[in-house]
Amino acid sequence: MDGVPKKMPSLLRAHRLQEKASKVGFDWKRKEDVWKKVVEEIDELHAAERKRSHDHLEEEYGDLLFALVNYARFLRINPESALGRSTKKFAKRFQRIEGEIRKRGKKLEHSTLEEMDAIWNEGKKLEKKSHLR
Repeated sequence: MDGVPKKMPSLLRAHRLQEKASKVGFDWKRKEDVWKKVVEEIDELHAAERKRSHDHLEEEYGDLLFALVNYARFLRINPESALGRSTKKFAKRFQRIEGEIRKRGKKLEHSTLEEMDAIWNEGKKLEKKSHLR
């Protein structure tokens, strides 16, 4: 574990730590078991939310992220790049909302969630059409 830098991004560090543990046999055998762990962590997060302890809630949220990183490893997905892609996609879609609202002569703060959501969904449809070409 010492060979994994503490200052590396948390998702990437979790991935590397899990890889190292796997190399010495500390790992799940089946991807389905990893998914069961993800579901278990979701349940624990919900239970922590009901207790209203912020520290416990944060701990359980971290455990869920850690389990999801492990599932990503089983899918051969780099969680850092996957989150980076999703973040980039979110920013692009939200910028579309900003631009469309401006074209309508409005400000975001004076727009409704329904209005913004409709623009978001229209953007998703356009993305799907461009992917099919």
